[in-house]
Amino acid sequence: MGKRETVAPQDVPEDHPMTDAEWAAAPRVPRAEVARLLGRPALAEHERKQRVTMYLDRDVIERLKEGGRGWQTRANGALRAALGL
Repeated sequence: MGKRETVAPQDVPEDHPMTDAEWAAAPRVPRAEVARLLGRPALAEHERKQRVTMYLDRDVIERLKEGGRGWQTRANGALRAALGL
């Protein structure tokens, strides 16, 4: 493989379309890395969770935490089921 020609970004006009050769030579970024850099899209207002403060019995919290990470999501699911939602 030959050495890639590098061009400093300030030397390339912003509206310069990339050639097929430039696309072929461009480094590949894994899909997961792109998703991490872009972040998650914002949820619609009606889909957003609301922060609340409440006191629960210690044994309830311990039981929820037995399953490891995601205990707050499990608590939300248990409340939804109990309320018939």
